[in-house]
Amino acid sequence: MDGTLVPTHDRSIAASSKNYRYSTNLQVVIDADTRLTVAVGKPVPGNRNDCRAFAESGADAACAQMAVMGDGGYQGTRFITPFRKPAGATLPEWKEQINTRRIRARAEHALAGMKNWNILRNCRRKHRAVYYATSGIALMRNLTLTTD
Repeated sequence: MDGTLVPTHDRSIAASSKNYRYSTNLQVVIDADTRLTVAVGKPVPGNRNDCRAFAESGADAACAQMAVMGDGGYQGTRFITPFRKPAGATLPEWKEQINTRRIRARAEHALAGMKNWNILRNCRRKHRAVYYATSGIALMRNLTLTTD
């Protein structure tokens, strides 16, 4: 699970965000084994943090029965997040295995592959068309991964 900011021209669904542009926050759920996109959340304004954007986007309903791993932005939720290392101590082996970036990096790589499409680098779509464009790109990415 990860979120990304997509620059959007439509000010009704975008807000000024940390990248100093009007953006929407898109939440994407990736299957760690197959690297396929499982769900795409509806766009929320870019000034929302990942926890709130995940709840508001509807992506939480799509993965309600799954064990979900997220990055540090999802702490305090039902997600499996990286464990913090206490000062002067070491983490147990099972916590070290969860903290490995290999699984979480798959979501980052999937988002990077989706952002190769120009439509997500500079989205000129309005209202729900941002969601439909992202879902279409996720579907095309899934097709390319399954046909190889």
